[in-house]
Amino acid sequence: MVKLVIFDWDGTLFDSIDKICLSMLQAGELANAPSRQTDDVKNIIGLSLDKAVSVIWPELNKNECDAIVEHYKYLYRAADQTPPKAYDGVMEVLEKLHSANIKMAVATGKSRKGLDRVMTATKTGHYFSSTRCADETLSKPHPLMLEQILTELSLSPDQAIMVGDTEYDLNMATNAGMKSIGVTYGAHSKARLEALQPYGLLNNFNQLTTILGL
Repeated sequence: MVKLVIFDWDGTLFDSIDKICLSMLQAGELANAPSRQTDDVKNIIGLSLDKAVSVIWPELNKNECDAIVEHYKYLYRAADQTPPKAYDGVMEVLEKLHSANIKMAVATGKSRKGLDRVMTATKTGHYFSSTRCADETLSKPHPLMLEQILTELSLSPDQAIMVGDTEYDLNMATNAGMKSIGVTYGAHSKARLEALQPYGLLNNFNQLTTILGL
């Protein structure tokens, strides 16, 4: 049986995609950057903030990208005053995993301040034995986040599984020698996730317990 389930946050556990997209597009406008669309932002959800901005606006120099990053941080914090909504089944499944003594962790593109803020708002911090954020390590799909979590919890890749909504999550798991599960309701399409041949795909979060044999 899997001893550790590692979750992405945005687009996997909590529905913050619209908030991310709106804040990023507004940040671009404030910085007078070339116009982009919502799908351009959805494509980069999960990456570290610096890397995400450089992918959305590859034609901009570092100073211009840094300006967008600062605008985004301000706008997202302003929009993030209410707790994000958990996807259907998330809270119930987290409780089931907790009751089954399966360890849980988070590997996210959020900043440490951002993750701590939403964990406090959603009262979910007690579920997770370890967390890694994009400003503490290398951006997905590099496996360092997962490797650090495994080291901290004294587990091997075959004892863990990664659950996420983007190809960055699934590729990160592959790069770490770990199985992955994709969720189809998040930032990247089912077809895009399916192409990476994950261990399983979830159309609804409740299906996770079945895949894990609980």
